[in-house]
Amino acid sequence: MWESLLVPTGIVTLAEIGDKTQLLALILAARYRKPIPIILGILVATVANHFLAAAVGNQVASLFSPTTLAWILAASFAAVALWTLIPDKMDDEDSTSKKYGPFVATLIAFFIAEMGDKTQVATVMLAAQYSHFTMVVIGTTLGMMIANVPVVLAGNFAADKLPLDWIRRIAALCFALLAVYAAYQAYSGSLG
Repeated sequence: MWESLLVPTGIVTLAEIGDKTQLLALILAARYRKPIPIILGILVATVANHFLAAAVGNQVASLFSPTTLAWILAASFAAVALWTLIPDKMDDEDSTSKKYGPFVATLIAFFIAEMGDKTQVATVMLAAQYSHFTMVVIGTTLGMMIANVPVVLAGNFAADKLPLDWIRRIAALCFALLAVYAAYQAYSGSLG
């Protein structure tokens, strides 16, 4: 039973290092400067996402070929890259961030960012490998928290010193590179 917890924790912690959701955690911390709601948003989004991944991930993946999934992922990354370049309107009274705050913004952003992510795929595979479904979900969630909580805390303390415009551009570049890589994978898969 402990293996069902410890192996997923270790795998997801390592897989999450340098992942797009760590960058997302940094951006959210710098933007909102409220680490507790952000950490709670990450926790709830991860539990929900990894529970769904473990429960229905194999079924959804069977609907599309790996090549089709790779093209969908490439298009999603390209869209996020462009979206990242658009500055947030923090002063807009009707904005989602003003209306719902950092918890809901983090919850939605992390849930969506984890869709099709390597940690979500790892959760599907680990749930298939280990019979303790709940321990796998707890382990993968714990791995996400181990990797992202320090980033939120560091981003919160360094928020005044962070050049948000440059961070947004770098994030957009990272998402664009992920889109190119996913498109390459899709193209290579369509040849084979």
